[in-house]
This record gives sequence, structure tokens and C-alpha cells, in this order.
Amino acid sequence: MEFTTPFFREFAESYSERSGPRLAKTLRPDVSTEKLRKICKSHNAHDIKSSLKRGLQLNAALADGLDQQEVQGWVDVYVAYWNGAKAILAARESSGDDGQSSELVWTKVYAAWTELVNVLIRGYQNCGFEAWTLPCLYVVCKHLRVFASNADDERNNNTSIDDSAAATFQDDFDPETNKRQKLEDCARVLSRVFMLCQSDRAPLEESRKWGIYYIANLLLKTYFKLNSASLSKNILNSLRAGGRDMPSFKAFPRSQQVTFKYHQGVLAFLEENYVDAETYLTEAWNDCYKNSVRNKELILTYLIPCRLVTNHTLPTEKLLAQYPRLQKLFLPLCRCIKRGELHKFDLALQEGEDEFVKRRIYLTLERGRDIALRNLLRKVFIARGFEEAKDGEKPVRRSRVPVAEFAAAISLGSQERIDNDEVECLLANMIYKNHMKGYISRQHGIVVLSKSGAFPGTGV
Repeated sequence: MEFTTPFFREFAESYSERSGPRLAKTLRPDVSTEKLRKICKSHNAHDIKSSLKRGLQLNAALADGLDQQEVQGWVDVYVAYWNGAKAILAARESSGDDGQSSELVWTKVYAAWTELVNVLIRGYQNCGFEAWTLPCLYVVCKHLRVFASNADDERNNNTSIDDSAAATFQDDFDPETNKRQKLEDCARVLSRVFMLCQSDRAPLEESRKWGIYYIANLLLKTYFKLNSASLSKNILNSLRAGGRDMPSFKAFPRSQQVTFKYHQGVLAFLEENYVDAETYLTEAWNDCYKNSVRNKELILTYLIPCRLVTNHTLPTEKLLAQYPRLQKLFLPLCRCIKRGELHKFDLALQEGEDEFVKRRIYLTLERGRDIALRNLLRKVFIARGFEEAKDGEKPVRRSRVPVAEFAAAISLGSQERIDNDEVECLLANMIYKNHMKGYISRQHGIVVLSKSGAFPGTGV
């Protein structure tokens, strides 16, 4: 919004109504290029500050409760926003048809927007900005993360930056870490905002602590992209330690609750704490807005492998049909597990390996091979049929299965023949993991399975 009479009126009315979302709209950078151009041309660097101060002071009477200290704070905020708008406009106009620029224009945008965040922080610390204005902080911090990613991508794609030359002069040069410098800096800035919210000592009804989960979610999202699970745990520990002085978690917006539960679940998943991961992810799934397809898809990406490990549950084809990307990823694996097709399972896992590794679920899905193997062995056991029943007695399944029969089933579809020793090793592991009950008689080359509950959890 250009800094003219309508802007000052909008600011005053927003302030009078104590409408944080309305006020936050005046700080949005994701407006049309034409609007950005109007903002930048409405003033110049010499008169922007005095013009803003004069306009806000004239409208201070309409903005109930706005004192001179706050006026000065908001003047500094909008001067920083104007500088950020200029940098964004320059970035958009300097990009060619392919969206690339020969200069590091998004790095300049990130620098300007970081200054805006710092000015806002000072406004809360020194100028008495009230908690109802927190949506302004949300908007600015959300886009800071976007601009940091843009700056890193721009830097990595810019041919003028020679990382090999940098490596020559730095013994500890790490090209992977070097690729996310701005995002790492963004995490440090967001951490300051997190502390700004958490350290507020005002009464809860007017405390900045109401913004803590929004900022925590932004931080966790940033740490995930940086693969910094340890820093993510620090956020959870900090929230847990300050829980007594916080509003009830259930009092925060449901969207923030769902996002936070999702992050908790993924962190537990990465630590292989699948029971807690399933709990958090299930809560996030149940509370997620029904039309948030993208969010539900993200939750299922980790909830499906969780349930596979914890209770050997597979998603239905009806559920996966609602999410084409997940259907492509998981449906081939699920079908192979159900049918006990080991060779096809290995092929499906190999085919989706890149995507599974990227999403950090490969090792968990690999455990599905045990379930596929269990289902295959169960089929062999069932195929042997029943022993002849005596008069008045129920038929009992044949519990003695030659190792050679299991070996033939496991080798089915594979080019290589598996020997009995390797089969016995697989069977021993299945018994150890409680996927089947019985023992191996090596002397007779048979497996003696329990006549009741040979395959726990399957009804056989």
C-alpha cells in the first residue's frame, strides 16, 4: 500500500479497532509489481521518514491509544518496509524470462527484510507495541523465510560464485552447509523472535506468548529444511520448560496446533520413536481441516510408515486414491506386502528409493519387508491344509513345514535360488521378532509352528 492518505486512514482504523490481521496487510510484500512500484515512487529516501511521521501523527487522534513513542516505532517499521519493497521491486524487474538474474538481488531483499524484522523486534522491546499486533510479526517472519530460501537458491545457481575457490582458502569449507547460509541466518533471527514472545511477562490476556506457537512452527520448518533435528528438540524442550507460564495449548488456533503436532510427530519418527510419532501424527490428522489436502498428505507421508511398524496396518486403496502422489509412492509397496511378494517389494522399494530417501522414510519402509515375508510364510503354512481330524474333534492345521517349502516360496520370482541356511536365518529372525511362533529343527529340516497363533495378529 502506497504511503498516502488512504494508507494513513487504514493504519488509524486498524489501530483503533485493534485489528492485527488488518494492520498486517499493510506489511505484506506479496502484492503486484504495479503496487510495489507505487509504494516506491510515492516517496524518496530523503522524505520518506518525515512524510510517514507527519502522516501518522496527524492520524494519531483517530488511532485510540497511539502515543508518540509508538508513532516513532511504526515510522521506523514502515521506512524499513519501504526499503524492503524497493529491493523486492528491483529483484522482480532484474529477473529475465527464465527468472534468473546476474546479480544477487534476492540477497539484497533478504538483507532489507531482515532489517524490517529487527525494527519490529525493537518496536516490541522499546516502543510498547501491543500483543494484538502480532499478526504483523507473523507476516514479516513468514516472508523472511521465503526470501532466505530465494537468496540461497540464487547464490547456488549464480555462476559468478566459485565455491571451489572458497574451498581453497578454507580448510573447514563444507559445500553442503554453504548452500544454506541465509536460511541458517534466518533461523537465528526467528530464534530471537521466539525468545521475544516467550520472555514476555505481561498478563496472559495481553501477552506476546500468544504468538509463540506460530513462530515455533516457522522455526521447526526452517530447522527441518536445514536437517537440524537437535535444534528442533531445543524448541520443544524450551516450550516444555515454560509450560506453566503459557496459555493452554488447546487455546491456540487449531491450525497452529495441527502444525505443531505434525512437527512433533516427524521429530519422534526420525528418532525411531514410532509409538509417540503415531500418537502425535494421528492427533494432527484428526484435527486437520478436511479440505487441507496438502497438509493431510504431509501427515500421511509419515503416519503410513508409522502404522506399518507399530501395528502392521496398511492404508486402504480408497484412502490413497484421494492423494495421487502418495498413491504412486505407497500403493505398489502395500500390494506387495499384502500378497507377500518379496521380489516385487524389493523392486518397488528400489523404484521409489530417491523419493523415500528425500522424505526420510526409506529405512522405515524397508521394515515392511518383514511383514511381506510374514504374509508369504503364512500363505505356505495355510497351503499345507489340515491334519485328519478324529471323530468329534476340530481339524488342526499341519504345523510341520519343511524348510525347503519356505525356501521355494521365498525364491519365487527371483533369479537367484536361496539356500536353506539363509532361509533358516530368515525364519529365526521372524521367530525372534515375534512375527511367527515355533522353532526350527535343523536335524529334520523342518519348522514346527504353533498350532494356535502361529502368526500373531493375523488370526492364523
